[in-house]
Amino acid sequence: MLEHVFILLVALTCLVWSADKFVLGASSLAKNLGVSPMIIGLTIVAMGSSAPEMMVAAAASYQGNPDTAIGNAIGSNITNIALVLGFTLLVKPLVVSSSTIKQELPLLLLLTLLCYYILSDDFFSLTEGIVLMISFFSFISLLLFKAIKQRNNNTIDDPMILEAEHEIPESTTTGKSIFWLVFGISLLVLSASYLVDSAIFIAKEFGISDLVIGLTVIAIGTSLPELAASIASIMKNEDDLAMGNIVGSNIFNILAVLPFAGIIAPGAINPQAALRDAPIMLAITGLLFLLCFSRKSGFFRLTRIKGALLLVCFFAYQILLFSQTNI
Repeated sequence: MLEHVFILLVALTCLVWSADKFVLGASSLAKNLGVSPMIIGLTIVAMGSSAPEMMVAAAASYQGNPDTAIGNAIGSNITNIALVLGFTLLVKPLVVSSSTIKQELPLLLLLTLLCYYILSDDFFSLTEGIVLMISFFSFISLLLFKAIKQRNNNTIDDPMILEAEHEIPESTTTGKSIFWLVFGISLLVLSASYLVDSAIFIAKEFGISDLVIGLTVIAIGTSLPELAASIASIMKNEDDLAMGNIVGSNIFNILAVLPFAGIIAPGAINPQAALRDAPIMLAITGLLFLLCFSRKSGFFRLTRIKGALLLVCFFAYQILLFSQTNI
């Protein structure tokens, strides 16, 4: 047992570290090839924080454990809002004025509702997985189209987009960029595989379902990049980017992480995903929506009290999960 706990911790550390190196290599290579910093910031860097979830979902589904992949996607969304944002707000309240975030929050709520609908019949089909993945590429395309149009018209004033450009890692030589790109993605795949294997072994030893291990240990572990990014952003007074990382990551989790379960391992899923977890994800997302739009103004003010409320929700959910360790 201790051996598998050690493997899980090492694999999780490697997973997070390799995602960072993958972003370094991909963004540096794109920059050397003349790709706009704005495009790099909105795609490669933004997707980098969701890379661990994507790799874990793919590995779990490939190994015949789609419930782990589904649990990872749902659990990461709950963790991002309730734990990551809640803790971030305790460190420093946020004032968010990004028009992009104001548009993405209602979209996130709608996508969360769609996720609940897809899982409500306790079956995740190939068609549903493909539809979600196509929606992901459509979302990225629309986001880039809007940003490029604003850049061409010299009208970019969205603080989140401007802050995202500043988060691009320092470029390096093309040779080093390719090395980190290949090394990063290779280690991502390898560490994700070991993480899933060890997590499932531990889950079985404690009588925990694949779904719950995805909702807890894996979800919290793969959300560490979002936590690190959010804390780093608020330390630099980039409130919009901190919030944008969380909202964007949750959209990616639904559109680019969840689909792996349907595309690679379509079929019946644990009924608790629809009965317990998807509704809680929807409720937490709805709570975030209410907290943000609770006042009519040109910005969101998220206080420490709101952060404490989110954290209470997170720990209450964990207690609920571990009181039902056999499902």
